[in-house]
Amino acid sequence: MTMTTNPEISNDLSFAYWVPNVSGGLVVSTIEQRTNHTPDYNRDVAQTAERVGFDYALTQVRYLASYGADAQHESVSFSLGLLAATERLKVIAAVHPGQWPPAILAKLGATAQELHDNRLALNVVSGWFKKEYTDLGLPWLDHEERYRRAEEFIEVLRGLWTRDDFTYRGDFYRTRDVTFRPQPKLQPEIFQGGNSTSARAMAGRLSDWYFMNGNTLEGAAEQIQDVGAQAAAHNRRVRFGLNGFAVVRDTEAEAQAVVEEIIAKADADKVNDFGNAVKQAGAATSDGKGMWADSEFKDLVQYNDGFRTGLIGTPEQVARRIVDYKKVGVDLLLLGFLHVREDVERFGTEVIPLVRELEREAGLVAS
Repeated sequence: MTMTTNPEISNDLSFAYWVPNVSGGLVVSTIEQRTNHTPDYNRDVAQTAERVGFDYALTQVRYLASYGADAQHESVSFSLGLLAATERLKVIAAVHPGQWPPAILAKLGATAQELHDNRLALNVVSGWFKKEYTDLGLPWLDHEERYRRAEEFIEVLRGLWTRDDFTYRGDFYRTRDVTFRPQPKLQPEIFQGGNSTSARAMAGRLSDWYFMNGNTLEGAAEQIQDVGAQAAAHNRRVRFGLNGFAVVRDTEAEAQAVVEEIIAKADADKVNDFGNAVKQAGAATSDGKGMWADSEFKDLVQYNDGFRTGLIGTPEQVARRIVDYKKVGVDLLLLGFLHVREDVERFGTEVIPLVRELEREAGLVAS
């Protein structure tokens, strides 16, 4: 379905991929997933992605075994390794407030910007996985408090990156007359997800980018309009990223068959455990709009609702679907793949050039 829109001329749509720095792949299924969480494999993927036209890579944050993964590399240090192995690719390190002191991360971020040509970004994850906090001996806050803490976290990062003698007196973080040198010439971009009212309001006030779980055109458009309006009320503009699991094959039937096999071979116990955990987090919201609030079993097999985005089919079908999302305001596609390196390469060589052509045909970017 194509929605009727009046899109403004903008930049080319950006493309990102999920970094496989955790074992097990991006679907909770026993289907073969040709992927690997080792540094060597990931350096190869990053260099391939950069070569075929990807703009960003998102390094996952996870400390404990969960939903199909029994091994994981820490996100920030892994991101720095990928930055060192590439020349153009931006790498988004996912971080949790409550696990990182913001002043230490601010200093790390400023140094990384100098080392790596201003290519570090941060995805500030307010947190939903209670067990990870409690098992690590960290305080667990309720939903609204987690978002208040995340807002303070970002305010401290930005204050230390831009101001001398920075003093901050919050409920969760405090600084006193802090001046960091060098301050970054270009601040790391701040990404943020979440579907609740609190998450949307936070994005409108603070974040550079708002990540959305996989969604239909209509669902994505609703979030974009809501968060965009809240940002406009603060004289700001937020950019929007959408998660999608891409299955690109020679025919639509072949691509659909892959998705059907993924779901048929789902590890039901792990999917249900994940579903119970995230639904508890969603139930903690005051408005019932938390992430995964309406996700079904088949959605949770790809644990960021990636199948919902519908990037399943031939290169042309997927490219046209992507451009439809751009028309409703999506600025970036965050993509997961079954066979990471080979699928990243195929997507970059067969889909991205079609998207660029369709963007220009539709008048979505300057000639």
